[in-house]
Amino acid sequence: MAICYSVRSLKKAILTLSDNTIYHGSFPRLNFAKRNLGGGVFYGEVVFTTGMTGYIESLTDPSYSGQILVFTYPLIGNYGVQDKSVWESDKIHATGVVVSEASESFANWLREQNVPLITGVDTRALTKHIRSYGTMTGEIRSTKSEIRNKFQIPKFQIISIKKPKLYNEQFKKTIVAVDCGMKMNILRELMKLPFRIKRVPHDYDYTGEEYAGVVISNGPGDPVDYQGAIRVTRSAMRQNKPMFGICLGTQIMALAAGARTYKLKFGHRGHNQPVRAISNFQFPISNNCFITSQNHGYAVDEKTLPKDWHVSFRNLNDGSVEGIAHKTKPLFAVQFHPEACPGPTDTRWLFQQFLEIIRIYE
Repeated sequence: MAICYSVRSLKKAILTLSDNTIYHGSFPRLNFAKRNLGGGVFYGEVVFTTGMTGYIESLTDPSYSGQILVFTYPLIGNYGVQDKSVWESDKIHATGVVVSEASESFANWLREQNVPLITGVDTRALTKHIRSYGTMTGEIRSTKSEIRNKFQIPKFQIISIKKPKLYNEQFKKTIVAVDCGMKMNILRELMKLPFRIKRVPHDYDYTGEEYAGVVISNGPGDPVDYQGAIRVTRSAMRQNKPMFGICLGTQIMALAAGARTYKLKFGHRGHNQPVRAISNFQFPISNNCFITSQNHGYAVDEKTLPKDWHVSFRNLNDGSVEGIAHKTKPLFAVQFHPEACPGPTDTRWLFQQFLEIIRIYE
């Protein structure tokens, strides 16, 4: 059973939003002991996730870079912290974590990762506030830290490997995996396919090479900042080879096709987002509902999609675009995470669908 902190082991702290709303909580002593986390000020975009489990996978997801992550589930860390085999990258990327209650192992893990944790916060009230007024900047600090009049804008940086890396080298034909902040489980799922996987930096130009298909990964930040990836994707689309976008990859493909994106009011983050499939030549299914894992703050503006593209999946909560596909070319993308981790595996079949499309166009 997880061990939770008593009041005596805490130091007072606050989360202040950019609209000056304040939420009171505490720093667990283990959390601020390593780097004086209880004496600093930590900035980020405050977002929430509704997942009841999967806190390890969520925090190691590079898409949370520059964000303060609020867990709506009341107790986080109740099944401990597993080894790195289930991590989605080699570290925690969130700049801060907000919970109602945390286990000792969870707080100790964040301490080791130099990530501030504030507990005892009314996360239900905080989540309702964000849903009403939208995602905003926030800061975590000790009540004794200096109060500042201006919020520091969270720093965003593209997270990607520096040079290409090969996997499944026993196979001859290649799938290019464009790393914009790729979750490791995307790579794990791709390695199940009978292809060599060439993982490349976000702005790497692979269009002059031999390849059977392309996967464009998830990642943090505003999709319009990925101009290098957008430019290469636009060129690759003309080669009429299979392309599969996931999360941010959807937005990059949409921008490359000439569409626009926009920032959602409070984003989709959690493991229970229902989407409806819309039949097309790549997905011969119609009106099927899937429960999906999601983590994104931007979406494709449906009205700006070119006429040769259409919506392939739609969010059943707010009607936003959850997938796009070209009407005649082997180009498709989904806004949710078919590789899951965390979350349901209802749409893992999309990797096999990608494989079948590659075989058709080989």
